[in-house]
Amino acid sequence: MSPAHGIVRFDEARPIALATAHEAAAKGINCVLIRDVLGRLCLALDDRSEQLQQADVERWRAELRDRLGLYAAPNTVVLASELFAAEAVFDSPRVTDEPGLENRPGQGRIRALDNTVVGEDWAHVTTPSSEATDTRTARVALYGFKGGVGRSTATFMLAKHLANQGWCVLVVDLDLESPGSGPLLLDEEAMPRYGLVDHLVEFAIGNAEGLDLVERASGVPLTGNGELWVAPARGRGSEGVPYAYVDKLNRVYADAPGSTLPSFADRLEHSVTACEAAVAERSRAPDIVLLDSRAGIHDIAAIAISRLCDLALLFGSDSNQTWQGYNDLFTAWRTSGQAEAIREKLRMIASMVPDERRVHYLESFREHAWACFSVLYDDLPPGDVSGFNPSPEDTSAPHYPISILFTQELVGLDGATDPGWSERTFVQAAYREFLTTATPLITGGL
Repeated sequence: MSPAHGIVRFDEARPIALATAHEAAAKGINCVLIRDVLGRLCLALDDRSEQLQQADVERWRAELRDRLGLYAAPNTVVLASELFAAEAVFDSPRVTDEPGLENRPGQGRIRALDNTVVGEDWAHVTTPSSEATDTRTARVALYGFKGGVGRSTATFMLAKHLANQGWCVLVVDLDLESPGSGPLLLDEEAMPRYGLVDHLVEFAIGNAEGLDLVERASGVPLTGNGELWVAPARGRGSEGVPYAYVDKLNRVYADAPGSTLPSFADRLEHSVTACEAAVAERSRAPDIVLLDSRAGIHDIAAIAISRLCDLALLFGSDSNQTWQGYNDLFTAWRTSGQAEAIREKLRMIASMVPDERRVHYLESFREHAWACFSVLYDDLPPGDVSGFNPSPEDTSAPHYPISILFTQELVGLDGATDPGWSERTFVQAAYREFLTTATPLITGGL
């Protein structure tokens, strides 16, 4: 049966199709449940050894079409005899048995063929372009070439700080493969029913209306009239239906061959805009949107930095991996002629600076950052100030590091067991420079 609300979502579609597969298998028919890259389903029936009742086939075809809604494949039931190469489906090494349905005398087998597409071109970076300034909403991307540099924790601290100053802040967790800021800002029971991954999947087939995507941050006390909203990567799901996060994640980057489906970049931008609209519908339009981006040279990071944000805060430690990674990224932008368009919306964050040797560490970090960012700066002769080539000591330059201190007391902090951790003295001291320096960069145009 279809859900009572009449709209079939990704999680609900497969159980519906599986019920029809059980009915066919009960008649001794071997079945393969096929799901395409968008999550649409069809049932392949093996009629190679005996002819099937046409009335049954047409009934199942109509039932699946009616019950699956937009998750019905164009042809909901296909027969082996109709396929050019039936063995490519029924004998495929990618076909798996449906668990728990083995050894049923007199019944057909039910197997599954799941087609997925994940981001294959990890080295691809979309061409950056200048952003049209929106005086009502500032979008800020928080990005680290390497994971484990405290980006999500910094997102939490920055979001809370801005909300305490009276701004309406929305945090969008774009780290789909390893959600970070969502779990930090929302308890499990406070999660909205759907997350960003749901919008990406549902929008691909025109099924994204009515999704519950945002919720107010839980367990984060605020002062004043500011607001803090969260759009998590994953939702809590629907009661009684398994939440198939990995299955959806495997499809968010998919582009259907021959379709008019918007590009992944367009879909991601639409999803972020939908989250902003959801906040505005429930309260007021967000003043500031913080995009907690995926690490690495990844499609999401490229889109967030080059297309979605007004300001990109680039996190890193003073290591060869950090500078080699950023140099590759900056070189790609320079080679594509985008250095001028991208450089002035970047700002370097020196995360996890060792407190006991911060002066020496930050001097080394600054020199390495300047050498790296020089790829994006203009090549000017000595004394020429007509272009953009800030000195290493220029505190307003993109390369000049904004520091976040690190002490051993920060290790093992857990918001679940210590809900007041962000107010502790050593935490405030560690993030003070970051918060006081980043805030005017973000709010200056509002």
